[in-house]
Amino acid sequence: MSELRVKFPRIPHLPWSPGRTSDDLALEAIDRFVGREVVVTEKVDGECSALYRDGLHARSIDSKAHPSRSWLKAFHAQIKHNLHYGFQYCGENLYAKHSIEYKALSSYFLLFGVHQLEMHAPGVLSWDSTLSEVQRIGVDVVPTLYRGPWNERAVMACYTGQSRFGGDQEGYVVRLADEFPLPEFATSVAKFVRADHVQTDDHWSLKKVVPNRLAKEAL
Repeated sequence: MSELRVKFPRIPHLPWSPGRTSDDLALEAIDRFVGREVVVTEKVDGECSALYRDGLHARSIDSKAHPSRSWLKAFHAQIKHNLHYGFQYCGENLYAKHSIEYKALSSYFLLFGVHQLEMHAPGVLSWDSTLSEVQRIGVDVVPTLYRGPWNERAVMACYTGQSRFGGDQEGYVVRLADEFPLPEFATSVAKFVRADHVQTDDHWSLKKVVPNRLAKEAL
C-alpha cells in the first residue's frame, strides 16, 4: 500500500513582510506566537520538496520531471530506507539557482519540517523532534537564526540581507517550537520575504539549470 501524499501547506506572510504579493496569504495578527517559544530559521530560495519512504514530489503532488530534480531523486534513493512510513519530510531542493545564487551550501537538500500523516490527528513534529530526525537520517537542516520566547524585535532582527550560505538572504520563517496539529499550520508558521524577491520575468524552471555551489566546492 502506497503512502498518503499531501501538498505542502502555504506559509502566510508576517504582517511586516515586504515581499507579499496580492495573491499571498498573510497573518492578520501574531497572537498565536505571543508568550510561546518560537524558532526562526533562514528561508532559502529553492524548491519546496516532500520526501516519503516510497517516493517524493515537489510542492505539487503531480509535479513533473525536471533536470533540477534528478539530484534529489538520487539523494532520496540513498536515505529512503531511514524515513519513517507515514511521515512527510519537507525541505528545500537547492540544486538549481532560482533568484539567489548560493556559493557555500552545506547540501543541496535542507530539511525544515517533518509531518506525521498516518494518524487520526496529523501533526507537525516539534523542532527538537525534527532535529532528532535530522541526526538519525543524516541530512542537513536550514540554519536556526533565533530560538526563544516570542520577541518581535529579535524576530525582525533575523533579516540581515546576508545568507549563511554565501548569497543574499531571501528571508526567514518563524514557527512554534512545540508540535502542533497540521490543520493549525497556517497560524503556527509564518514567513518574512525580502522586497522584490523575484527579479526576473521568466520562471526559474523555464531556464537552463545553473547549479548552486556547495561549501566544499568553494575551498
